[in-house]
Amino acid sequence: MRLVVGYLATPGGADALALGVRFARTLGAEIELCVVLPPDRMVPALVNAGGYEQVLSRQAQEWLAEAMAGVPADVVVNPHVSFSDSFADGLIRETLRLDAVAIVVGGAGGGLAGRLSLGSVVNELLHSAPVPVAVAPRGIRLSGVERVREVTCALGERAGADVLLDTAVAASRAAGTPLRLVSLVALDPMLGGLRSDDPDAVREHALTHGRQVLDAAKESLPKDFPVTATVTDGSTVEDAVNKLPWRDGDLIMVGSSRLAAPRKLFLGSTAAKILRVVEVPIVVVPRTPYRDEGSMSPEIVGRAP
Repeated sequence: MRLVVGYLATPGGADALALGVRFARTLGAEIELCVVLPPDRMVPALVNAGGYEQVLSRQAQEWLAEAMAGVPADVVVNPHVSFSDSFADGLIRETLRLDAVAIVVGGAGGGLAGRLSLGSVVNELLHSAPVPVAVAPRGIRLSGVERVREVTCALGERAGADVLLDTAVAASRAAGTPLRLVSLVALDPMLGGLRSDDPDAVREHALTHGRQVLDAAKESLPKDFPVTATVTDGSTVEDAVNKLPWRDGDLIMVGSSRLAAPRKLFLGSTAAKILRVVEVPIVVVPRTPYRDEGSMSPEIVGRAP
């Protein structure tokens, strides 16, 4: 099992590697540590024509060696350097070439506010990757937690929730951790035919629906699977997710938007709102699996029998 970690010699890159190490140790996976270099940043005055890629590659190899020196001995890590006009596209190409099951990147950068903020690379990945993308919160490199403690799966009612649930169940089983199913109920919007002038009725309708979603999900799981289910509400999605207790070592999995092309990610509005406020890693899952059924490792995709 392989995990691609997109690396830069920055704090965000260190966060990505730290999360990759945590996942690799939890899942028994290997890390494919990837640096993607731009092919168009040649400095003619300093580098002979045709030699700039070799100079950049040597620098990248030094960055990778320094990063790998800090990886614990019980985690296998393999370095890779490639060239692409787009860092995100380069990571996706490496993911497909290496047959990796997920991409891990650091969330530090411009964009959304909070511990998980979107830079242009992460934003592009969350709108185009064919495999799950895990985004590391800023500062996770400073955590002493070695393994995933609990997997939280935020379920909705739209198409693709079954793939999200399957992936969360398989990840939880492979990690040997409990699974927490949550339904986040935002009470601001009008729900069905109910209007906000009757807030008690709106809340009860929303909570009932959330419980029904979770009950259906739990019924689909293998018997005796370690799972809990929680419905939490708030005036917004952000308020609702903030009511959940979180501990270092947790992660949350969310589904891709219904706008996503098949086997591709597209960051939906709910996932984007969660990104703004959570302080744990978030994994965004495509609404359809990339590989044909049966061709991906059963430790990652496919509901257990």
